[in-house]
Amino acid sequence: MTEIAKKRPEFRNINIFKDVRTYRLPLAGWVSILHRASGMIMFLLLPFVIWLLDTSLSSEISFAKFSAAFSVGLGFIPGWFVKLVALALIWSYLHHLIAGMRHVMMDINHDLVSKDFGRQSAVVTLVVSIALTLVLGAKLFGLY
Repeated sequence: MTEIAKKRPEFRNINIFKDVRTYRLPLAGWVSILHRASGMIMFLLLPFVIWLLDTSLSSEISFAKFSAAFSVGLGFIPGWFVKLVALALIWSYLHHLIAGMRHVMMDINHDLVSKDFGRQSAVVTLVVSIALTLVLGAKLFGLY
């Protein structure tokens, strides 16, 4: 065999200090990372969600306290920060749901698994989750 026929592709590990700045992750990779991050955000904000549910359903007085948390704030935490945390939670739920549906769709129909479909579905996932987050964020911040 000649040298050209024997030459095999070289796979290298990515060095965190040298290669990360120049490495280009495909869009499907970013969606996968964001899917994991959104799951972590939902897990970390679970006490906040439980507090929201408990405060909103306990009584009329606690519901008024719940409503005031978004306008006045909670103690030393301003209301806009509570809204930002709620917006992060909204994005997490939406992105995790849509990316999860993308994965289920690829699991159901293996013919869809291709590089082109991965890129297209990643774009759709990002556009739909960000668009819905902007719509719900505009409602949360009182723009309509």
